[in-house]
Amino acid sequence: MSSEAAAAASQPRSGYKPSQAEIVLGVTLVLFVIMSVALPGFITLGNLFTLARNISILGILALGMAVVVIGRGIDLSQIATLGCSAAIAMTMINAGWPVPVALGFGMLLSILMGLANGYLVSVVEIPPLFTTLASGLLIVGVTRALVVPAYQVFLEPGHTNILALGGTIAGGLPAPVIAFAICALLLHLFLSRTVIGRFIYAHGDNALAARLSGIATRPLTMIEYALCSAIGYVGGIIMVGSTSLMHLQIVDSTLIFDVILVVVLGGVSLVGGRGNVLSVIAGTLLIGLLLNAMTIMNLDIQTQDMIKGLVLLLAITIDSIIHPRDEETAKQGD
Repeated sequence: MSSEAAAAASQPRSGYKPSQAEIVLGVTLVLFVIMSVALPGFITLGNLFTLARNISILGILALGMAVVVIGRGIDLSQIATLGCSAAIAMTMINAGWPVPVALGFGMLLSILMGLANGYLVSVVEIPPLFTTLASGLLIVGVTRALVVPAYQVFLEPGHTNILALGGTIAGGLPAPVIAFAICALLLHLFLSRTVIGRFIYAHGDNALAARLSGIATRPLTMIEYALCSAIGYVGGIIMVGSTSLMHLQIVDSTLIFDVILVVVLGGVSLVGGRGNVLSVIAGTLLIGLLLNAMTIMNLDIQTQDMIKGLVLLLAITIDSIIHPRDEETAKQGD
């Protein structure tokens, strides 16, 4: 045996190191047990179904955001895009348009908005933070000025096919849970089994190396933002199915920060190129659990915002420690 082999054999073997998503899942399980004992009404069937419904919608939005974050971007306009696209689709349905045509038009609008964001980020080279912040404001302003002057768009009675998306199936299981599972499975297959999915990881890990290897990073960026908007639109339609309305003031809520919190906390790194669907599921379960517990405890909005802000800062700090930026990643820009 050579000296190198002997030295290697003498080194202790490293044990199993859990991923961030697995750690978050463990923390979620512990919190679930604690809340089941400590919070009256938490473990009831009605609350668990409500928790599952809210987690599912938040998780669908986080799946879309994860695609952009893995590609080393961010989309602050996701909620504005889904809200306005869904509101326009509902307005068309109320005006007598066929439901498939109206829903398809809303999906087309959301994809076009995502492509526009990707074009501004990749071709015009505006930082994604400022691009999506400005585009979100623009989308809401144009929608309210031309199509939806009121903040609320109510779905007229009779559209049971849309309401079924937010309803329940056999046994009382919320339909959004099934939608979340389908979206998660499809995105997992896309990211892990397709060439474009692997390109997205390569793009987020090192944009310059990806470009030099022949990957068309500008069209790829546009695809990432289009996917984020399209998946978000699915979540918006499920919201309409759950409440029979789309309220545009959702754009001014903290929902976009909840989505980012889910993504980062689950292990999708802001540095890019890291994370997967399991990361989104883990973050969704933990944040959904915390939001539900704070609602049961009847905490005021300010207190909830403080708690979510602290958790988000903690998640970003952990991400910075686990995935520090070096000279190579810093050259990729923000």
